[in-house]
Amino acid sequence: MSKTMYIARATSTGGRAGHGATDDGVLDVTLTTPKELGGDGARGTNPEQLFAVGYSACFLGAMKAAARKSGDTIPEDAKVTAEISFTDRDDGEGFWIAAKLNIDVPGLDKAKVEDIVQRAHVICPYSEVSRKGFNVELQVM
Repeated sequence: MSKTMYIARATSTGGRAGHGATDDGVLDVTLTTPKELGGDGARGTNPEQLFAVGYSACFLGAMKAAARKSGDTIPEDAKVTAEISFTDRDDGEGFWIAAKLNIDVPGLDKAKVEDIVQRAHVICPYSEVSRKGFNVELQVM
């Protein structure tokens, strides 16, 4: 059995046009639907943007861990930009997301960065979820 190291808790109301916040109050956002998905373009964020921030931050952390294992250091100006796409599913029943990570690591040899990125893709839990999915427990209160 795997050991749970941390649990993040957040509650949303109103769906894609509503409000979301973590239980500790650190993250508190207005949710809006992008115009491309039929929204009014009001100022706010959406689940795909939140996923993009999470994935890019987590992947950069995984890159730093992978680099440490090989005695390398990722410079502070390195960046990972996640592009999260919202798409139709082939079965017509719902939606899907796709991800593209654009990685910029100034000052390191491209071959070395490519090796670190491949190892980070194994370390990063967002990448692991992209390969295997994850367990979801649905509990009606």
